Amino acid sequence: MDNTLKTNHILNDSAKAQLEAERPSFWRHGIFAILFMTTLLVSSLDSSESLARYASLVMDSRTGQILSSRNADTKLYPASLTKIMTLYMTFDALSKGQLTLGKRLRVSARAAGQTPTKLGLKKGSTITVKDAMFGLITKSANDAATVLAEAMAPTEAAFARKMTERARKLGMSRTSFRNASGLPNRRQKSTARDMALLGAAMIHDFPQFYSYMAMQSFKYKGKSYKNHNNLLGKYTGADGIKTGYIRASGFNLVASAKRGDNRLIGVVFGGQSAKSRDRHMKKLLDTGFDRMDKIRPFSIPRPTHKPKKIALGTGHIGATAPQTASATIAVQPTAPALLSPVRSGNSNWGIQVGAFSRAGKARDQLNLAASRSNGLMDGRSYNIYKVTKKGTPIYRAQMLGFSERQARALCRNLQKQSVTCFIVTPKTGNLLRVAQN
Repeated sequence: MDNTLKTNHILNDSAKAQLEAERPSFWRHGIFAILFMTTLLVSSLDSSESLARYASLVMDSRTGQILSSRNADTKLYPASLTKIMTLYMTFDALSKGQLTLGKRLRVSARAAGQTPTKLGLKKGSTITVKDAMFGLITKSANDAATVLAEAMAPTEAAFARKMTERARKLGMSRTSFRNASGLPNRRQKSTARDMALLGAAMIHDFPQFYSYMAMQSFKYKGKSYKNHNNLLGKYTGADGIKTGYIRASGFNLVASAKRGDNRLIGVVFGGQSAKSRDRHMKKLLDTGFDRMDKIRPFSIPRPTHKPKKIALGTGHIGATAPQTASATIAVQPTAPALLSPVRSGNSNWGIQVGAFSRAGKARDQLNLAASRSNGLMDGRSYNIYKVTKKGTPIYRAQMLGFSERQARALCRNLQKQSVTCFIVTPKTGNLLRVAQN
């Protein structure tokens, strides 16, 4: 009995000694296992978060056709993509004469106090509209964004409300802006589809200013700022538009590229890094251009109806068409006589969305109008009608074959979305401007 107890005691001491000897190894492996599992968990959470904020879309800017999309209508944080709308509003103010490129804007305390990235503007100093714009395009300067906002509205908050109102007119139904820069705000959201619409509007509405978006660098007060859009100069046909990043959004990008007659707008939200986002965008655009190459080239149809006399409507901003008083009829939108309907039982009413010096511009404007027509222009042929005034060709962007009621409804719809539209009457070809409301 004593020997048994002694044996058991020896065995217990041996087991205890073995456990003590192995304890450091046990704790080492245990800690490593915990760290490993924690890393996996964090990695899994990061991956889930990245997927949750990812969205993409590729659109043909001429027709609005969506070539590819994923999570296109999910509301996400736009980050500095917000500045595209700030620039859109700036271009609009420039086109209307409300701002000039050389006008000097005062820097407020709020503007100077914005967080980086910024130009480092000082309170009470001034900066030209042009330099502020270029600071947005290249450096994505938050202080410059606030300066521009305060030049166009009493406060940045009031400007953000104007941005949201304009977004609605452009068809961006799921976008809300809260500031001009894209700095974090939980209520500032947009979608890949809305940002594609904004990119297309920037190109089509302000062609005279859009070329600024291709600027690869900008010098200001002795410093040179490189454009954050790394596709410029590295991807064939890339000529804009804007990058964006905050921690909650990941790496965002709206890009435009033109090859031949095809122009695509690409949008990516939620990239894990700038480089991976750029690689992904290139693949999306490559796939889009491959698809476009298979689509039958656009051909301008022969006019089916030639109005005897027609006034030259104004196209999108920047497109000008020479006019001669002897060959046109002046149209005043508020003239009561022009708003009274011309009774006709046929369906030869039409619309005109501009008159341009090149057929391509007329086609572009018709494509833009079609993309915003809510299907009212589907199934009808474009009528790009060429006339010559004093040796200068002019191309009128028209679509015919409507009833009077259809033409009026279509023009009202387009005008509400900032697209110029006139009614073409069937009897004389005169242009009538309808009221928006």
